[in-house]
Amino acid sequence: MVRLKSRYLLCEVCVSDRSNLLLLDDRAIYTATKAAVARAHGDYGAALSSLGFSVKYLNAHTGIVFLRCRKSHYRLIWSALPFIASLENRGQRVPCFLNCLHVGGTIRTCQKYLVRYNTQQLHRMLPFCQSEAERSEIRKSLLSCTLKKEADDVDEEEDD
Repeated sequence: MVRLKSRYLLCEVCVSDRSNLLLLDDRAIYTATKAAVARAHGDYGAALSSLGFSVKYLNAHTGIVFLRCRKSHYRLIWSALPFIASLENRGQRVPCFLNCLHVGGTIRTCQKYLVRYNTQQLHRMLPFCQSEAERSEIRKSLLSCTLKKEADDVDEEEDD
């Protein structure tokens, strides 16, 4: 039996109104991505990208999406992401675009990159704080950005 290798695309859904993110679900991103691949690469690209393509994770509050596809065809999906101009869900059209942040071989590498990316974003926000309370909240968030706590929790569960 041969193992099929996958690639994970870590994407950020960028919208002008953050409240529109709550309208999204994984099916809307799946259909929009498949339609963009079909427009950009035709029937051949749509057929290749449909093999093993799925939306593994969607956080509607932050707009973070993990897309999984086959290793041999990830460039087709990656090159079609800029052609997504809006997502349609429940009869409502949400204008947005997908920003690909990272391409990784495992979900774990994408999670590590996401922690680093969020830490950088918090460091960029720090100079623009208006009050000392905002600064202390961002500093507190910076200290809590780690994957070690999750790893320690797993180790404790194994010991029990």
